[in-house]
Amino acid sequence: MDRIRGEFIDIIEWTDDGRDTIVWRFPRFGNEIKMGARLVVRESQTAVFVNEGRLADVYQPGTYTLSTQNMPVLSTLKGWKHGFESPFKAEVYFVTTRQFTDFKWGTQNPVILRDADFGMVRVRAFGTFAAKVVDAAALLRELVGTDPQFRTEEVGEHLRQLIVSKLGSALGSSGVPLLDLAARQDGIGQQLAEALTLELSSTGIAIPRFYIENISVPPEIEAAIDTRSRMTITGNLDDYAKLQAADAIPIAAANPGTGGDALGLGVGMALGQRIVQSTSGAAASSVPVTQAPVQPAPADVPPPLPTALRWFLAVGGQQQGPYDESALAGQVAAGNLTRTTLVWRSGEAAWQPADQVPELTPLLADVPPPLPPQD
Repeated sequence: MDRIRGEFIDIIEWTDDGRDTIVWRFPRFGNEIKMGARLVVRESQTAVFVNEGRLADVYQPGTYTLSTQNMPVLSTLKGWKHGFESPFKAEVYFVTTRQFTDFKWGTQNPVILRDADFGMVRVRAFGTFAAKVVDAAALLRELVGTDPQFRTEEVGEHLRQLIVSKLGSALGSSGVPLLDLAARQDGIGQQLAEALTLELSSTGIAIPRFYIENISVPPEIEAAIDTRSRMTITGNLDDYAKLQAADAIPIAAANPGTGGDALGLGVGMALGQRIVQSTSGAAASSVPVTQAPVQPAPADVPPPLPTALRWFLAVGGQQQGPYDESALAGQVAAGNLTRTTLVWRSGEAAWQPADQVPELTPLLADVPPPLPPQD
């Protein structure tokens, strides 16, 4: 039946019932399109006419009459020496020129960027893009070939790989800080669309739309951003300390025990002091007070008492102490502190005999020196 239908004048057209076909070849028996065939090209389509192995013409939307070497019936009779197949071949490829908007892209591995605020940063991104055929003849020569049905899945992976290769250079050359990437996603997407269209110009494909839906960073960078935001909100270190103390309360409550109780007690005391100080300050500021003249400090107030020295003794090979100077007098009376007793106090580098310490000389004035050796 296909051979019989091939003997009649053709009406060549295509109505696309799918959403993923880019190029479709008109199925003609033996590729023998007859002389005078009617070609119908609809909107969002382009027809490429290949006659005798060569790309003859490209047809825009409209109705056309084709002229080929194949005549009905006569071409079949003349083809007997070729096995009753016509040596004159003609083909029509329909190319969809509408936008294909269901392409998705994403970075399988993170892209490393240099940021002024955070240094070396690894980012991931994903989004969507649209592709469109702008040169049907170039598409047939470079990608389609003789494929009777060329779908989006056959070119989608190639486009995604190209996008990932261009993404790093686009983000790096944009000069946009990491914190401002969200506000500049549209501009970066337009820059990438132009770069990809230029790269794909030889294949007849353009990228009219490129969307970046999200740019994400590692968790440690997110934590640093959150900390910086919280410090900006608090305004100063004192308020930030209050915030940290408030955050520690639920942590202490969730960890009962000695450590949790101590943490909770310390945080509670600090927070209570902050509240009392804030309340006292607010109450004091709300009541008008008449400022009294500042009185000078009385001149007969003595200075604070000096800190007593604390001594350690080496008695019988054991360390004893600490003793203040009044306690050392008792040790002299008990015979534990003699001229040869090793003593030490804070600030000294090593133990030394008591008679070599000037501060202990008055205590040892009545202590006799060691007896000389006896014959």
